[in-house]
Amino acid sequence: MSKLYNTFFIVLVVTLLVTVFTNTISYAAPFGDGYYGTHVPYGDLDSLTISNSGNINIAIVPSSTTTNTSSSATGTVTVVSTDVVGYNLYLRTVGGTALQNGARSVASSSNISEAALAVNTWGFNTDGTTNYIGPSATDTLLTSFSGPADTGNVTSVTYGVTVDRTVAAGTYTATVMYTAVPQTN
Repeated sequence: MSKLYNTFFIVLVVTLLVTVFTNTISYAAPFGDGYYGTHVPYGDLDSLTISNSGNINIAIVPSSTTTNTSSSATGTVTVVSTDVVGYNLYLRTVGGTALQNGARSVASSSNISEAALAVNTWGFNTDGTTNYIGPSATDTLLTSFSGPADTGNVTSVTYGVTVDRTVAAGTYTATVMYTAVPQTN
C-alpha cells in the first residue's frame, strides 16, 4: 500500500530594488594626503553605479521523506566606482521583513550572525554556505570594498529558506534594497 503525500510548490520571489549614487564630489585633501590624478582626473567628479542580476526565484518542492525542506538561490550585485577610497554595500528589506503571500507569510530569520535557518524562516549570506542572517528593515553591511572598482566589483548574495508542510503552496515575495555608499576616509 503506498502512502500519499501532500505535495506543494513554493516559489519565493525576492524583488530587488537598487539605489544608485552617482557624481559625488571629490574634495581636496591636505597636501600630501590625497590621491592626486588617481582614477579621477583633476576637476572631475567621482562616479558610483550599482546593478543587480534581477529577481531571485527559489523553488521549493517538499520531500516525501522529511518534514522540513530547505532551498536557496544566488544573485549578484555589481558596483562600479571611481572612488579611490572605496564603498560600503548594504542590504535591507522594504515593506516588511517576511516573505508574503496575501495573509500568509514566512518570517525573516532571527539570526544576527550566520547560522542554520529555523523552520519557516528565510535569510541571506554572502559566502554561499547553508548558514544565513535574517534580513532586517535597517541597513546590514554586506561588504566594505577598498579602492576603486572601475571595472566593477561583484558581490554574490545567496538567499535561503526552510519550511515545513504547514506552509501553504504559493508565491511568497519580499523586497530587498541594495545601497552602495562611497567611503570618504
